[in-house]
Amino acid sequence: MAAAAREVEKKIESLRDKIRQHEYLYYVLDQPEISDLEFDKLMQQLKDLEAQHPELITPDSPTQRVGGKPREGFVKVSHSSPMLSLDNTYNEDELRAWESRVHELSGRAAIDYVCELKLDGMSLALIYEGGKLARGITRGDGSVGEDVTLNVRTVRSVPLSIPPEKLKQAGIPADFEVRGELLMPLAGFKKMNAERESEGLSLFANPRNATAGTVRQLDSRVTAGRRLDYFSYMLLKNGRTYFDRHSKTLDALEAAGFKVNQNRKLVHSMDEAWAFIREWEAKRDSLPYEIDGIVVKVDRTSLQEELGFTGKAPRWAIAYKYAARAGITKLEDIRVQVGRTGKLTPVAMLAPVLIGGTTVRNASLHNMDEIERLGVKIGDWVQVERGGDVIPKVAKVVDDKEHPRGHKTFHMPETCPVCGTKVVRTEGEVDYRCVNANCPAKLRETILHFASRGVMNIDGMGDALVSQLTEKGLVKNVADIYSLPKKDLLGLERFADKSAQNIIDEIENSKKLPLERVIYGLGIRFVGERTAQFLAEHFGSMEALEKASVEELQDVNEVGPRIAESIAEFFSVPANRKLVGRLREAGLTLTGEKKERGTMLAGKTFVLTGTLAHFTRDEAKKMIEDAGGKVTGSVSKKTDYVVAGADAGSKLDKAKALGIEVIGEEELRKLAG
Repeated sequence: MAAAAREVEKKIESLRDKIRQHEYLYYVLDQPEISDLEFDKLMQQLKDLEAQHPELITPDSPTQRVGGKPREGFVKVSHSSPMLSLDNTYNEDELRAWESRVHELSGRAAIDYVCELKLDGMSLALIYEGGKLARGITRGDGSVGEDVTLNVRTVRSVPLSIPPEKLKQAGIPADFEVRGELLMPLAGFKKMNAERESEGLSLFANPRNATAGTVRQLDSRVTAGRRLDYFSYMLLKNGRTYFDRHSKTLDALEAAGFKVNQNRKLVHSMDEAWAFIREWEAKRDSLPYEIDGIVVKVDRTSLQEELGFTGKAPRWAIAYKYAARAGITKLEDIRVQVGRTGKLTPVAMLAPVLIGGTTVRNASLHNMDEIERLGVKIGDWVQVERGGDVIPKVAKVVDDKEHPRGHKTFHMPETCPVCGTKVVRTEGEVDYRCVNANCPAKLRETILHFASRGVMNIDGMGDALVSQLTEKGLVKNVADIYSLPKKDLLGLERFADKSAQNIIDEIENSKKLPLERVIYGLGIRFVGERTAQFLAEHFGSMEALEKASVEELQDVNEVGPRIAESIAEFFSVPANRKLVGRLREAGLTLTGEKKERGTMLAGKTFVLTGTLAHFTRDEAKKMIEDAGGKVTGSVSKKTDYVVAGADAGSKLDKAKALGIEVIGEEELRKLAG
């Protein structure tokens, strides 16, 4: 019996190896060697054997890509290191300016770059443990994403496991993380929308939206049927890059069996990068998937570390965005929307026009100044562009024999179109605003902002739910969210016991988010995410922030007179103070760690160069700044210390020439106390 069992086990593993190889040939290399029918026969043989011997089924078997029972929700997972977005550039001058900054900050004259297509999908991290896929995590807000492993397993270009010998050959450790782009090919997108149209369902606007909607399906069988694709572009170990060059990373991923986009190039100058950009701008429509530009990355990873990051993006990479796709259509009317700050925004209502695969029916006109600049009238023919291939905007009026001008002039309404309150326009500002604090339109947008992913992250509280809550008077301000009973949710459309409980759980979880999120969520004018964080660190509590004077507020990093006055004005309103009190009673986090800057390095200026062994560049920078010091990007006579790691460049040479003290990590640690 033992010999027979071993024989069955060997046959099952042989079938798995064959199927994995054919999956790789078909989904990664696009070079199938057998027909679909032959592949299906192999898969059926494996399914039959595993059904007869369920004790031999393994999680990484090709038969286990699709789960059976739909799940109830998604678990949030912290990333090993932030998944940051890229800064954008739109013309050659801006690209050259970025190159100049890279040269200036690095002190190097010759730099290699890698050019890659900017795939138009969604970022996804894959965690492998012992060479086997353990988790798939969405980008989320960059710090925390959602575990979508069951859905990711259905993507055939994602390896479920990689043999140890293959990892060794590629030079990749057994435990690692891959980051890449999940997308829906155009053929699959068109087929899916055609099927939805025939079934009377709403259509997805573009492949990117379809991808995001597909990967968050609660039933992985739905995801499997939509045939997503995955291209890898980064490999990490413990949150840090593993190879010394980005080009080596891509080659290693390819050698390990991951799908890496072939349309990439290692270049040795910005002239070569620019040629690559122009080449693919002409060829982009020939691709089987959407791209919206080219990503240019510094190749050497030690130099990437040296260049570091801004608050939201790496300094060592840039996205060159192609010109927006455009179309000509008729502007049939102009309507006004009211935002959460009370701002009135004119919106062009357009005759439907297809632009870059998306049907556009309206576009923002921003404000009256923009309408006057364009000279647009109702009835005009206009050129509409999708800014960044996403947000539609009216670019210009088309005035020729084929497109006659309209004659109806638009005037901004004197009263709010939602609540009827007289609108105001502050001297020196372009915007008209509704000043009614209880305007229903402001309330809806305020709650959507408060519940959004980057603020209080209440998953599921989107347009449909918020509209019902506000229209039925169940929520009259953001504090009402925290006293919302489950029975009220059960009375709304499309809400059953489980979905209602999920919302209640999300609301409860949001109470744990830090003080800066709550400050940001209040919607104080001019206070964005970054300013909210500075305010939280400086004051340490909402109570201290409420009591701060305009002068005290201006002591906060990046807070000037206008922002300080806006904050003070907000807290001077009794209704706003009452709102904060209710949030306090609800149990939200209104205190935090007050971060006072030390004085050990006060008045001292540092420059970091090379690769540090025990700190990332951002960690070293934070240590210096927390001790009162300052970090700059270039060496000068005003520099007090240069902190040098491995592979230090010309900054080290310049420091020695100027007689500036050069120290290592341990000396920096001692100086910072």
